[in-house]
Amino acid sequence: MIHSTALIDPSSIIADDVQIGPYTIIGADVKISSGCDIKSHVVIQGPTKIGRNNKIYQFSSIGEAPQDKKYVDEVTILEIGDNNLIRENVTINRGTVQGGGITKIGNDNWIMAYVHIAHDCIIGNNNTLANNATLAGHVIIKDSVILGGFTLVSQFNAMGSYSFSAMGSVISRNVPPYVLVSGHMAKAIGCNVEGLRRHDFTETQMKNIRSAYKIIYRSGLRIEQAIDKLKTMSQEDSEITFLLEFLVQQEGGIIR
Repeated sequence: MIHSTALIDPSSIIADDVQIGPYTIIGADVKISSGCDIKSHVVIQGPTKIGRNNKIYQFSSIGEAPQDKKYVDEVTILEIGDNNLIRENVTINRGTVQGGGITKIGNDNWIMAYVHIAHDCIIGNNNTLANNATLAGHVIIKDSVILGGFTLVSQFNAMGSYSFSAMGSVISRNVPPYVLVSGHMAKAIGCNVEGLRRHDFTETQMKNIRSAYKIIYRSGLRIEQAIDKLKTMSQEDSEITFLLEFLVQQEGGIIR
């Protein structure tokens, strides 16, 4: 299951059924759980913990030191959940002490070729990051988000669940749940209707989300005023409550 040319640090913990391809390097303090398939020429540095049934393709760099000038060899970690597909030449860095010490990837994510995930990023579940998407440090991607190819997300920003970025988007503010953004610099251009349908949102729920979108983006209200107005909608509509929670929690403003 482990190719003879692979270099495995003796301190690593690797489940018996893990496949490791030619010329792959597994460094110290790496734990790889059952069912993983690590292709050729992959470098995994620790401390890194990789869950079950992940597939990592050739020439990826996983768990390398963060690209941050403040980093001076502190012990920080990378955690990857279960059932993630990580394609060729992906780079995922460990966290920094200043950012909480951890970069974290959830479950069931599809991370395409040449994606970069910087230090202290937190990625949820069921996300798709298309080719060459790039996340700066401290970026949060919630759940069921799609980043189009060559999307750039600047540091300390978040993308809410079920949001979508068109290819080549440059994102410099937080993106609320359900919102579709596009452009350089990216602007909101509508609700992610197709994504909502794929995730079985009802027509009533989508109607509520469209109404909320109009309040945020077309009413001319300041964001504080829009939040106040949304609060009157949210008592019975969980999807609006979910949106409100994001708007209240995020600092730095939203894309408008």
